[in-house]
Amino acid sequence: MWQSFDYPTDTLLPEQKFTRSTTLVSSRARGNVSSGYFRLYFDNDNILRLLYDGPYISSVYWPYPFLLPWDSGRSTYNDSRIAWLDSLGNFTSSDGWKFLASDYGKIIWRRLRMDRDGNLRCYSLLRGGEWSVSWQAVIGPCDIHGICGPNAICQYDAASGRSCSCVPGYERKNASDWSEGCKPTFKSFCDDSPDIADATGFLHFPNRDFYGYEGGYYKNSTLSSCKRKCLELCDCKGVQYRFNERECFIKVALMQGRFLIGTRENIYFRLPRSMVSLYQTRLEVEPAALNCSDSPKDVRLQRVYLKGRDNKLLVKILLIVAGVIAGLEALGVLLVWYFVAATSQTRKDEDGTDGYQLASVGFRRFTYSELKKATQNFSQEIGRGAAGTVYKAILTSGQVAAVKRLNDSSLQGEDEFLAEISMIGKLNHMNLIEMWGYCADDKHRLLVFEYMERGSLAENLSNRSLDWGKRFNVAIGAAKGLAYLHEECLEWVLHCDVKPQNILLDSNYWPKVADFGLSKLLSRHGNVKDSGFSKIRGTRGYMAPEWVYDLSITSKVDVYSYGVVLLEMVTGRSPSGGVAADDSCSGGMAENQRLVSWVRAKMKNDGDVPIATLIEEIVDHSVEGEFDVKKVEILVVAALQCVSDDKDKRPSMSQVVEMLECHVNKAEN
Repeated sequence: MWQSFDYPTDTLLPEQKFTRSTTLVSSRARGNVSSGYFRLYFDNDNILRLLYDGPYISSVYWPYPFLLPWDSGRSTYNDSRIAWLDSLGNFTSSDGWKFLASDYGKIIWRRLRMDRDGNLRCYSLLRGGEWSVSWQAVIGPCDIHGICGPNAICQYDAASGRSCSCVPGYERKNASDWSEGCKPTFKSFCDDSPDIADATGFLHFPNRDFYGYEGGYYKNSTLSSCKRKCLELCDCKGVQYRFNERECFIKVALMQGRFLIGTRENIYFRLPRSMVSLYQTRLEVEPAALNCSDSPKDVRLQRVYLKGRDNKLLVKILLIVAGVIAGLEALGVLLVWYFVAATSQTRKDEDGTDGYQLASVGFRRFTYSELKKATQNFSQEIGRGAAGTVYKAILTSGQVAAVKRLNDSSLQGEDEFLAEISMIGKLNHMNLIEMWGYCADDKHRLLVFEYMERGSLAENLSNRSLDWGKRFNVAIGAAKGLAYLHEECLEWVLHCDVKPQNILLDSNYWPKVADFGLSKLLSRHGNVKDSGFSKIRGTRGYMAPEWVYDLSITSKVDVYSYGVVLLEMVTGRSPSGGVAADDSCSGGMAENQRLVSWVRAKMKNDGDVPIATLIEEIVDHSVEGEFDVKKVEILVVAALQCVSDDKDKRPSMSQVVEMLECHVNKAEN
């Protein structure tokens, strides 16, 4: 007689079909469940999209509107228009788009919701009764359209979150609703004026981007001619100019404004000339006004004072001293200004650009000439891999860095490269190598990382510099880093090449996983069993069976590789070099076995042989110092579980961490 399963509001449940006649609509606000401005729907071209349908404008913001459908992994050649989320956390759509929840494979309660902030998120129910985000569509909070309304700028800070502010010369329309944006505080330029050009000025702000609404686009244009084009239109709100490409965009509306560090975007807001002078000394857009009304804690200071004795001589002396000090300060300011201007001009002459701003979190964009100078023309090579070569560098700040120069085969479009670099730059964990920045000049693609004094785990294993205590700490630290990538990031990040060469050690032998997420930086042309990878990734000896047998790729491929690394640390034997089997096991004929098979055979026990004896047979006796049998045993047990041929029998990396730390806690107690 009645049912609602075919008509979801803002939530899609597992196995609930999403069709051409279905729409997910966000709620209006916290505590207000009326229909909001954001919706998920199938467009007329059969593509699943996120739409902002606001009071003034309507625009698609996901997939990125500047990408063609096939550039974002979609296909218009379908007519079924159907999508669903299964009980394991796999979302599949008829347009070819798929995603896996970060906890994919677990049978737990999940839901896909169109949130009121415009982001589409997948939630998983934790044991404590809380919903945890296991996937989200839009990485950048300010990439969502309509968040701050017209004539406003969205800015995101990891500490304080997302915030909105009006552009210069504008004020909020509605103090309680940012979606209505801001209104001008000055008279429109379209009103009659004797000379609009003389009454108009431009205020420059770098690193601001406003999407769409161009009244004109001009290539090979100078900034001066770009401004003149704007003055010819009474409804021009400003110009967006790219110096490197000499591109001019005439903005007749300031929509979807956002603040981006290290971009090519420069916005010149058009304002009355009298208003420009008020803003010229301000470096940032002023935030929303605070409520500074009186409160019981406020104390008003008395504004009366007592007049002292008149002493003209003393006043003259104080004035002379103050004048001398002011003159010295002015001279110092001029010298500093001259030095900064000279340095800036030198950088412009070398690079042809205005340089890049350092991000508040230390993540920045470098120019190619900067990194070429820092690496002494890429002269000191410290590592080499399939994706590129690593060089030691000394940055202008004096910091020692490692610069990875990606091979030509890994190059891709700048927009896709910057989007994925932004995602990797946000990853932060004590057991992950820290990325300080990147370079994307023309065809040059370089990554800048912190420098690790002790080199790779592979180097330290070969020179026998790691005792058993350090090896156990390396095992725990690397496991924690991988667990963070797999389970604590909103993006599903696989390493795909876990091996000793990609585990680096600092001066205290503290491990940090490197090259994580770099598979996302390589070209992707097709899928491997819905994994999003177009080719086999990894290193021989460390690769999981899924790569060889063309099975679905999940986080368990990293678990397998990690298990092989553990076996290599325990035995001191390379997984790719082969291991000589006992003659008794081969009829007197020695043969090469894989490291995994060899350890399995050695550890096979019917209960007659003490575990210490079995450990004694496989352990690396070249390592200095006595080893703890219990610690080595837990490493071997964890490793053999990780290298199970059946991926469903392998533990997650968080379970491996728990297993290793549980042994440490027992030993301490």
